[in-house]
Amino acid sequence: MNTDPIGIFDSGVGGTSIWKEIHRLLPLENTIYLADSANAPYGSKSKEHIIDLSIKNTELLLEKNCKLIVVACNTATTNAIDYLRQTYSVPFIGIEPAIKPAALHTKTQTIGILATKGTLSSALFSKTSTLFTSNIKVIEQIGDGIVELIESGKLYTDEMISLLKLYLSPMLDANIDYLVLGCTHYPYLIPLLLDLLPSHVKIIDSGKAVARQTKVVLEQHLLMNLQNSKSNIQFYSNGDPGIMQSLLGKRYKVEYLKF
Repeated sequence: MNTDPIGIFDSGVGGTSIWKEIHRLLPLENTIYLADSANAPYGSKSKEHIIDLSIKNTELLLEKNCKLIVVACNTATTNAIDYLRQTYSVPFIGIEPAIKPAALHTKTQTIGILATKGTLSSALFSKTSTLFTSNIKVIEQIGDGIVELIESGKLYTDEMISLLKLYLSPMLDANIDYLVLGCTHYPYLIPLLLDLLPSHVKIIDSGKAVARQTKVVLEQHLLMNLQNSKSNIQFYSNGDPGIMQSLLGKRYKVEYLKF
């Protein structure tokens, strides 16, 4: 079973930012990535709908013999991961906004969080935020429209820059020194954000922490792939494969899969 793949799913192409960190840390592991782009974004959907979509993605990955599943979507994690863990026997790794390191290291006592409505309104987010930010001012911003632009191939556009300026303005007015990216699509914004933010504002996402946790769980369950052979990497999208292809480059092939 150790050579079975790690399954990763997201509401679209954004979770490839998580896949990159997992592959960097665990290059021997076989991986299957599932982009549910036809249903992106998840952030505006009801909890019940998000759970249904997460079940569909999980069962497809289990059909492909995945030994562990990474829910590479903040919204799906906050709304569905408890149900998935109670229902299926494989280990699940979830994604949460990296509030803790931002709250621990802020010097202005003010941090910004850019996330989807589905994440910011969830019970899990509320619990995490309350736990770590009792003495910290938190500027929350719903990133309406960002995922849709990324999923339609409009990442580096004037439209995206205008949206980001609008969303960052109240955070900068409040003197944040950390910006937490609460959606796996958002790390692809970092080149734009670096141009828009003052140099003292640090950007934090969850990618490296998720990769480390994935390794820990694999080791705990004796699921590490110890065969020193080239990993088998598969990418599937039920949307336009070309969007994910443009983010990954020519080294990897993205296949269309109807699901």
